[in-house]
Amino acid sequence: MPSGCKKILKGYYVFIKKENPPYTHNLNYLASQSGIYDKMTEKQKDFIDLLEPLNVEARYPTHKERLMLSLSDERCKEIIQKTEGLYQWIKQQLSGM
Repeated sequence: MPSGCKKILKGYYVFIKKENPPYTHNLNYLASQSGIYDKMTEKQKDFIDLLEPLNVEARYPTHKERLMLSLSDERCKEIIQKTEGLYQWIKQQLSGM
């Protein structure tokens, strides 16, 4: 799911800037560069802070085992639900333009 958040942030970036997004996995950077970061609530900002290490660690095999041990079924469901909420909120921002 962190990847889904990255994709919607990159989509928002392209829509706003009319150019290719930067090659990065840094969700805060993407949000900031696209201008949506200033529109986010503190809870949304905290959530992308939480997603950031999940996005990076999931990409590297040496970190996957540690990541898997840190996530329960309930925690995964919560992250998926919050990611979907953030995704929908970003879509609303786009449709309001």
